[in-house]
Amino acid sequence: MTSLWRNLQYVSWLVSDTSKGLAATLFRFAVPLIALFVTDDPAQAGIIGGVGVAVSVSLTMFGGVLADRHRRITLMVLGASIGVALSIAFTLLALGDSLTFGTLLALQVLLAARAGLFDPSGEAALKDLVAADTMGRAQAANQARDAALQLAGGPIGGALLVVGGWLVGAVMAVCQLVSTIAAALIPRLRAAEKADTATDTDEVESSAAAEPAAAASAGGPKPNALREIREGFTWLFSRPDLRGVLLITTVINLGINTVMTTIVYSLQQDGQSPTTIGWFSAGLGVMMLAGALMATPVVSRIGAGKLMIAGLVLLTIGAAATILIRDPWGIVLVMALPSLLLAPLNAGLGGYFMVATPSEVIGRAASASAVFGMGAMPLAPLIAGFGLSYLGRAGTITIGVVLCVIAAAMALTNRPLRSLPAEAGWTAHAAQFTNAGAPASVR
Repeated sequence: MTSLWRNLQYVSWLVSDTSKGLAATLFRFAVPLIALFVTDDPAQAGIIGGVGVAVSVSLTMFGGVLADRHRRITLMVLGASIGVALSIAFTLLALGDSLTFGTLLALQVLLAARAGLFDPSGEAALKDLVAADTMGRAQAANQARDAALQLAGGPIGGALLVVGGWLVGAVMAVCQLVSTIAAALIPRLRAAEKADTATDTDEVESSAAAEPAAAASAGGPKPNALREIREGFTWLFSRPDLRGVLLITTVINLGINTVMTTIVYSLQQDGQSPTTIGWFSAGLGVMMLAGALMATPVVSRIGAGKLMIAGLVLLTIGAAATILIRDPWGIVLVMALPSLLLAPLNAGLGGYFMVATPSEVIGRAASASAVFGMGAMPLAPLIAGFGLSYLGRAGTITIGVVLCVIAAAMALTNRPLRSLPAEAGWTAHAAQFTNAGAPASVR
């Protein structure tokens, strides 16, 4: 079996992506609370969150094009460097007591734009750095990382915010700097490995595959971003094994994010401190981390489709229970089992997607998928903010629960989704659909 952790390129990628992820986690935690402190208006906080997600989703399509046209590692370095600059700007504004609704909105837009344009390159680079037979383990490790960030991000963000928003910005800047350095090391590691295995044909081919197909076809048609974006959507919809997940993901993400955002806003409005809210986030992170630690054996034994169905049903039940529970730790308790399944679910679906998607189109296909996954999410903070103002906590959470019920019903009745296999069957299952209806440029 191929060793994942001996792949130093992947390890460096993971350090870079994790550092960037911690910076994003701190920002996502701090900005809504700062906005609520500044405006004392959940609706205005919802506008900031909603606009940020809308910008990120809109630009991620162009980010996918960039990832398939240009050197992905170079884009990772550039994106992290921009993150350093924006984090320093956040720090200076906080030190100058200049964090207002307007400045927070502007920072949210700029950081969301950075994420939309450059994050797809980091995701696409994983396809080039990790072999197919280790992709499931890589996705499980990524889920463990995400759970650890969920676990640590809340308490760290709460503690930093007690000192001041400027400290959140300073830590974000350090994280983005680490991300920049780690990403810049990947080409050096690739060159060193290539030199050590110069006679290994597979390694040479793998290294060559790390360059986007668009870079290798300079004599082809003149680049056209809109056409390339369309090709990503066309490829995704040509795959019956993948397209069924898209709408379900849109609905469930809107539903569960509406529920969780409403809970966070209501905790702040009830007078809970940032530290308490941070530990609430950490409680959910503990269960996600536990799920991530068991993700590798789970995805190797249970079909990705069955994992998704089970996860959606449990998420719906847990979300419904939060209507009656206001205590933060009571909410953590009822969401414990759903949170436990999130990491294996995401590892299974994410790993299969990576194996099934060719490198030439991975950036655009992943961006197209992200549009469906996040496309409705700008509505979540808006629903939460305005819903709390006009419908109250229970009424707003009920809206999210209804959406979760719809998503679970869609999954239960979707045959292609139910047939997605466990890890060992991913390559063979995906091969059944290769080239089916794909655009000519990615065949």
